[in-house]
Amino acid sequence: MNITASVITISDRATNGEYEDIAGPTAKKILEEAGVQVLETAVVSDDVRDISETVQTLAYDGIDLVLTTGGTGISPRDYTARAMDPLLRFDIPGIMEAIRAKGIQKGIPGAMLSRGRAGVLVAGKHRTLIVNAPGSVDGVKDALEVLLPLLEHAIDQMKGGDHSLPK
Repeated sequence: MNITASVITISDRATNGEYEDIAGPTAKKILEEAGVQVLETAVVSDDVRDISETVQTLAYDGIDLVLTTGGTGISPRDYTARAMDPLLRFDIPGIMEAIRAKGIQKGIPGAMLSRGRAGVLVAGKHRTLIVNAPGSVDGVKDALEVLLPLLEHAIDQMKGGDHSLPK
């Protein structure tokens, strides 16, 4: 798989050193085990501007996938979905619907409260797939279980490839 990625953890508590980020490193490990080249990781606060600027900077660096973890719920400090508003050219709702459904199927009704988004950011001639995963380790694992089987095809399609699925 010739795909580049970055993982951004969005958490005030991790930024402030109140707890160690586990979800971001988990995402990085799973992506790398799948053959994705993770070029950068970051931890940013739950701040719309910090989130938007970090995602946009990585996209303009030519990254194929930016996976965020955290900030997707309904608490007063969950700003990830809102930070995507100026960035995403279009949403891909099926990805997030499948991620939420996976959590619900596992008996986690709180998955319905996730406002995470998936979509495409257009940076000049480059397109970047953005996926907002939940901040929990299990949520990250669910998100990647959904995303990885279609990632290569999604990146190919995003770049103008043929519509046939890879075998």
